[in-house]
Amino acid sequence: MMSIRQRKEIKTTDVSEDFPAQEENVKLENKLPSGRTNRRLWTILSFTIGGTIALCIGLLTSVYLATLHENDLWFSNIKEVEREISFRTECGLYYSYYKQMLQAPTLMQGFHGLIYDNKTESMRTINLLQRMNIYQEVFLSVLYRVLPIQKYLEPVYFYIYTLFGLQAIYVTALYITSWLLSGTWLSGLLAALWYVTNRIDTTRVEFTIPLRENWALPFFAIQIAAITYFLRPNLQPLSERLTLLAIFISTFLFSLTWQFNQFMMLMQALVLFILDSLDMLPAAKATWLYGIQITSLLLVCILQFFNSMILGSLLISFNLSVLIARKLQKNLKTGSFLDRLGKLLLHLFVVLCLTLFLNNVIKKILNLKSDEHIFKFLKAKFGLGATRDFDANLYLCEEAFGLLPFNTFERLSYTLLFYAYIFVLSITVIAALVVAFHNLSDSTNQQSMDKMGKCTVNLKPETAYNLIHTILFGFLALSTMRMKYLWTSHMCVFASFGLCSPEIWGLLLKSVRLCNPKRICIMRYSVPILILLYLCYKFWPGMMDELSELREFYDPDTVELMNWINSNTPRKAVFAGSMQLLAGVKLCTGRTLTNHPHYEDNSLRERTKAVYQIYAKRSPEEVHALLRSFGTDYVILEDSICYERRHRRGCRLRDLLDIANGHMMDGPGENDPDLKPADHPRFCEEIKRNLPPYVAHFTRVFQNKTFHVYKLSRNK
Repeated sequence: MMSIRQRKEIKTTDVSEDFPAQEENVKLENKLPSGRTNRRLWTILSFTIGGTIALCIGLLTSVYLATLHENDLWFSNIKEVEREISFRTECGLYYSYYKQMLQAPTLMQGFHGLIYDNKTESMRTINLLQRMNIYQEVFLSVLYRVLPIQKYLEPVYFYIYTLFGLQAIYVTALYITSWLLSGTWLSGLLAALWYVTNRIDTTRVEFTIPLRENWALPFFAIQIAAITYFLRPNLQPLSERLTLLAIFISTFLFSLTWQFNQFMMLMQALVLFILDSLDMLPAAKATWLYGIQITSLLLVCILQFFNSMILGSLLISFNLSVLIARKLQKNLKTGSFLDRLGKLLLHLFVVLCLTLFLNNVIKKILNLKSDEHIFKFLKAKFGLGATRDFDANLYLCEEAFGLLPFNTFERLSYTLLFYAYIFVLSITVIAALVVAFHNLSDSTNQQSMDKMGKCTVNLKPETAYNLIHTILFGFLALSTMRMKYLWTSHMCVFASFGLCSPEIWGLLLKSVRLCNPKRICIMRYSVPILILLYLCYKFWPGMMDELSELREFYDPDTVELMNWINSNTPRKAVFAGSMQLLAGVKLCTGRTLTNHPHYEDNSLRERTKAVYQIYAKRSPEEVHALLRSFGTDYVILEDSICYERRHRRGCRLRDLLDIANGHMMDGPGENDPDLKPADHPRFCEEIKRNLPPYVAHFTRVFQNKTFHVYKLSRNK
């Protein structure tokens, strides 16, 4: 190279003499651009193939889940009332607002009906857009009315196809996150395949379509993918701005579509706080993400007509406290190991105290009590004191809010996901501990950095973020089964990333002194391919059998009840009953309800407890007075609740009511010493005997094997 450069400098004008040398020089200079061109072409080709596979596998997953839903219910062949009944519990309530918007004469009247609703809670006018996260139903109903598709697609199909379409986006986002972390789309393919083969534990969309989490989790996955990209070092300014925009939009849509958004994002804020405190990601980027969370929540608060529960959320108090504490402790990341550790503990204490102080001040100013039941539930769940609170016990006794069952890990192990996840998690946790220790040491001392040399373990900010994310959400899932869908889907991403990551294999092979680029390359491609082959061999026949298995919706008692209500009761009649059943009554018949499953309002919880006295040991006069105070015309009693056997003693609904009322529970078993025998028999059982005190207030007008409907007398 030196001789070539010298010749070029000495004789720059004599072309004829130096032609051979210059020709050689041109060849050499053209060689490097050619290499760069080949690399660029290979990158474009890989990106095209990987992107195409991502879109295809997302669409295939969507079609797969939609087909399972069709096969399970024969959805295309059943009657409209049966389709609506299939949207059980709170799902039916949410879908009813989509139906209500479509049935309104005009869009403005539809909006007015939601803002001034007097059918969801009798004798009350409530703003549904403020109380519930139903903007997605509003948007879909507007879209359906505007687009010229009414002749080709029924409203219910437009709704469910949108949800299944979001699943395609969800899987694609998981694929991209894994790809960004590992550097190869092979890991994205493995993540997507794991998501599908572990469908029981990663999603429940095919049988709970309108559930809020099915709307929100795809946007949450997009947000995680965008944050993963945003935390990469040396981003171009334009790329950084576009990524921040993607994070903001996805965070906003996630917050808008799920009432539990603030608790999920609080976990996310804790991830950022831990990484920022340990100097494992740039402080400026953490500040941007804190700000986006606050801005998104405040924007949702405005759209929900200044919903006080959002303003009083722990997330806003926590994020503000972190930003304030950081200003107060500017020298947090300087000093020796012990100095930094002491400052870190003080910082943690300041943030915790400031969070609790701000949150209590905001709640007192707003007189906020909407989330009291959650804290009562958490207090009882983690053994901080037994409670007889009806609302807290209602959550505690639900399987979905219990601990994650052990058989979940058996299913995850069968697909090799759990083994791969533990393998990757162990290596990354060790790497994170090493990095955290070095960061807490005197990181400003250049000599110590030089001494560490090759022994320094590197952990990228985006990897560190996903590591703490999966750990915190793992604890959440272990403590509350309903939240496992947040963890298991990210488990697919994290496990697949680790198996395809050169850094992970490099750390492992270095620890056994076998590290070289060739071995790393072999391991990061051969192991994922072998697992992909195993999954295809093991689960493809079962998936095909599942797709060929045909069942049909069958619930004749509920269908009979809904048809009777439509035919034999006034349009303005008010119905009382269980929360789950009344959601179906609202959807199928449009009748007015006394209570419903959206349990986030304090006054509604009190009303629900009062209505549920139909399953307690109360006199007919007391029950009649309570129901009439809510304007009730008809009450529906369910044998499945009155004679419930699904839950153990102490967790049956009638037991929860007895405990809350201070009465002894039925059946063999111990009672607390202060509980007393009730003065009256159980209402739901005694009313069926048609005794004079009951007949004077209640007249049976309908019954079948499951339901008994009584009309309330008007006289007091």
